[in-house]
Amino acid sequence: MGPCGTGDTEYGIQELAGQGTRDPVGHAALRDRDRAGGSVRQQSGALKRKLQSPHGNPPVKRKRKLSINTFRKGATEADRREEGSSSQKTVPKKQLTDKQNESQKNKPFIKTSSLFKNNPDIPEIHRKEVQQVQENVFTTDSFSQLDLHPHLISTINTVLNICSMTSVQKQTIPVLLQGRDALVRSQTGSGKTLAYGIPLVQSLQGMESKIQRSDGPYALVLVPTRELALQSFDTIQKLLKPFTWIVPGVLMGGEKRKSEKARLRKGINILISTPGRLVDHIRSTQCIHFRRTQWLIIDEADRILDLGFEKDVAVILNALNAERERRQNVLLSATLTEGVTRLADISLNDPVSISIADEIQKVPETTAQTDRKASSSSNCMEQENFAVPETLQQYVMMVPSKLRLVTLAAFILQKCKFEKRHKMIIFFSSCEQVEFYHELLAKVLSGGPESEQPGRSPLSSVSLHFLRLHGDMEQEERTEVFQEFLKSKTGILLCTDVAARGLDLPQVTWIVQYNAPASPAEYIHRIGRTARIGCRGSSLLVLAPSEAEYVSLLASHKINVSELKMEKVLATLMKDDRFKVHRPGRKKSCGKNPQEVRERATVLQTKFENLVHSSEGTVQWAKKALQSFLCAYTTYPKDLKHIFHIKSLHLGHVAKSFGLRDAPQNLTALPTAGSKRKTKPKPKRSELLKKTHSKRRLAELLCSEYSSGMDTAGAKVKKKKKKQRKAGNQQIPA
Repeated sequence: MGPCGTGDTEYGIQELAGQGTRDPVGHAALRDRDRAGGSVRQQSGALKRKLQSPHGNPPVKRKRKLSINTFRKGATEADRREEGSSSQKTVPKKQLTDKQNESQKNKPFIKTSSLFKNNPDIPEIHRKEVQQVQENVFTTDSFSQLDLHPHLISTINTVLNICSMTSVQKQTIPVLLQGRDALVRSQTGSGKTLAYGIPLVQSLQGMESKIQRSDGPYALVLVPTRELALQSFDTIQKLLKPFTWIVPGVLMGGEKRKSEKARLRKGINILISTPGRLVDHIRSTQCIHFRRTQWLIIDEADRILDLGFEKDVAVILNALNAERERRQNVLLSATLTEGVTRLADISLNDPVSISIADEIQKVPETTAQTDRKASSSSNCMEQENFAVPETLQQYVMMVPSKLRLVTLAAFILQKCKFEKRHKMIIFFSSCEQVEFYHELLAKVLSGGPESEQPGRSPLSSVSLHFLRLHGDMEQEERTEVFQEFLKSKTGILLCTDVAARGLDLPQVTWIVQYNAPASPAEYIHRIGRTARIGCRGSSLLVLAPSEAEYVSLLASHKINVSELKMEKVLATLMKDDRFKVHRPGRKKSCGKNPQEVRERATVLQTKFENLVHSSEGTVQWAKKALQSFLCAYTTYPKDLKHIFHIKSLHLGHVAKSFGLRDAPQNLTALPTAGSKRKTKPKPKRSELLKKTHSKRRLAELLCSEYSSGMDTAGAKVKKKKKKQRKAGNQQIPA
């Protein structure tokens, strides 16, 4: 038998061939002769053999008639030639099976129906164009126009490389230099850290009695996250370069308490801390005191309250008031919420309210006016409009659940590999998702041996650098990742909302929100990581077709987004030959053939699925990440349930976006890191219930980015039992 041909074609009638006989043509003719017993059929069988050409190519008509037996699955041209020339030779069954397997290995099997079939229709986005609220970020005024120390002005110009003030700095610094309390509201990335840092340093360096390190804290700065604490400490440290006798310090969770106590014992004059760690030291460290504290600054006040630190802030305020009542207080936030105004009532004394949006007058308002605006905005969220940087381009992309993973991968390849090298942050709703997608995307997209082949273009050999950041990481690792991403020119950072507030990460060009935020305010904070201080940037919000109404919600808050088509992003896969479907004899594709784009997307999805199903451990990991996503999906606030409802999700389609081939069973039996976190605050709930007048407010305090959303089941059972008891009491006769 001749060698197996390479140009085999698998015909659609192979199913019929499987049902018919597998005998060669000659054997079929002999069997017909034995059954009939006549010479006519013998002559007919001989005639069949004579009609075969010397090269084994039968006439066209005979080819069509004999196709059921000859063009069976795995048959080759050499087999047909030998079958036609001799009726005595048979092909061993084992040898035929081996050739079939070898042929199948050479043929790509692309099943496009599973990924692109049965998806919901992508709705048209109908929204009216709205005029976004803009803030004038920069002014023409320089710091030399302020009454500042010459060394401080020189440090701002040379060390920080800043010449002119931003709008928030122009309005805030003079007010704080007068010693007034202030409530500052300005868009993210407008320079609020320097707005309070410059007057703070100016005030402390000019004190009559020179500050000693042993005096303890003269200023206390509260920030919500550890990364923001490090960033604020770095900024204050640069401002203090000419004033070496003033010592800054930072306290935050995850660090060793022993080393922090040693620093407090030596003395810290400007203390930057997260609320939880400071309360820990107030209760357990004897050397900490606030006898000389003259400044209290609460940065990102709304986020501090969102993370449930309201009780801790109350403990800190009580400790400050017990030792020194008179001080200067500053609250800073990008959004003005009910909690912020309540915090302002108890911490600020006759404050000046500073808001930079164009629609709000630039003349400082009274506190009463601010309170009225804040209460009205909390009662009717539709009236609260957010300022967005003018240099920020916002996009939304509608993606069915099954295609989310390959679309995200294609977008990363498009922006970070085939265009100019971007710096990207991708937001997820849970820590487990960050860990899972970081591993999955890094292994599949970061290149490998294929990208190092000779003759490839430089773009195709670009190695993607993936980093991750979330609240479950050790503090040492979090700090290392934060510093690495801060200094790098390119890279992809996968994170939770722990990186959504206040962080100034230079050269970030794209913000991707893979899971939609729980509020328009959180949306503003996320996209605020790019287009900072006048730089250009872009953001992408990924929504499922059932979540399309979220675009209208953003429009009601004066936030404009443009639509980006999924097909345009998936077409990027045509540039990456790793996902090319190799078919023998196929001509090189021209342009962006939709069918070939789908095939390449399926190849990429198959790579993800093969990696996930490579071991039982990775399958369980994918299931835990899926479970954490579903738990986070249940925590959307009540007024957004009509957009984000767990019943609107197709579990099998969502599982596909986690590299799972089928919808998993018994997800509730899987332990997750979120379930461990949920058990920690339980002992404190009874205390909070006694001290909190409103149960509804308690639920808001306990809700954070790490909530699982599974707590409501117990409440429903209690309500049911209460109703049963009431019904039983009514049935008892008087």
